[in-house]
Amino acid sequence: MPPEPITPGSAITPGSVWLVGAGPGDPDLLTRRAARLIAAADIIFHDALVGEGVLALVPDGVELVSVGKRSGRHSKDQAGIDQLLVAAALAGRHVVRLKGGDPSIFGRSAEEIAALQAHGITVNICPGITAASAAAAAGRVSLTLRGRSRSITMVTAHARAGEPLDLDWSALARPQATIAIYMGRAAAGAVAAQLMAGGLAADTPVMVAVDVSLPGERLVRGRLSALSFLVETVSDDRPTLLLIGEATAPVTGPVTASASLQPGYSFTKTSLKCVSAPMPRVGLKPASAKMP
Repeated sequence: MPPEPITPGSAITPGSVWLVGAGPGDPDLLTRRAARLIAAADIIFHDALVGEGVLALVPDGVELVSVGKRSGRHSKDQAGIDQLLVAAALAGRHVVRLKGGDPSIFGRSAEEIAALQAHGITVNICPGITAASAAAAAGRVSLTLRGRSRSITMVTAHARAGEPLDLDWSALARPQATIAIYMGRAAAGAVAAQLMAGGLAADTPVMVAVDVSLPGERLVRGRLSALSFLVETVSDDRPTLLLIGEATAPVTGPVTASASLQPGYSFTKTSLKCVSAPMPRVGLKPASAKMP
């Protein structure tokens, strides 16, 4: 059966707001509902992390408002964004708030929902693929792995200006777990040091994912003690996700609790093959290990 034709307003009640997950950036990773909502809106407020390919799907004539927030470069503060959403909804617009990844994972959805509901405005959420899932898919790994990773914890390494990164490092440093650290570029050194101080082994596998699902996607693997070096090597100032734990390493042989993990750095980039070098045993920049 062909899909129902989409017309302005067919999926959005006038005066209501949809918080829509735009996924990690590749428009092919949008949900069908997200695509329908984008097509049905007459005004869209979007984050800086929404991929250009996703924004290209916005129909002509739809008002597109950037409310992007990147570390150190905010076009609007959260209170200002809340006010814009409320004003558009009260004006009877068909409103979409387009957020990178999933709106409910470090998307500050709770503040926007509270502001809208305080004015009697109906809010709905359309989930999206979060960066951790997209990074695992790109790296051909599982975020959980029987016998090696029984849980996954998602945390943000973004702290308010002047404040230390205040996380329960001992709880995070569990050996049979995967940690997904969002916005982790600037804090990579502190993250590695605190996790090792909390008891996580220095040779714990890590994967750094930059611009996940986009044409310039970069992935690099290594060990926890070299995390800061790995990030400096590939991330520039682009959105960076850190995956830490045994499940992030390539597995050789049958996938069992005793399966051997392939050691070494590995680096992949669009149009390049994976290359590897021996895993350094100590230090962040050992003379015997050169990153590609």
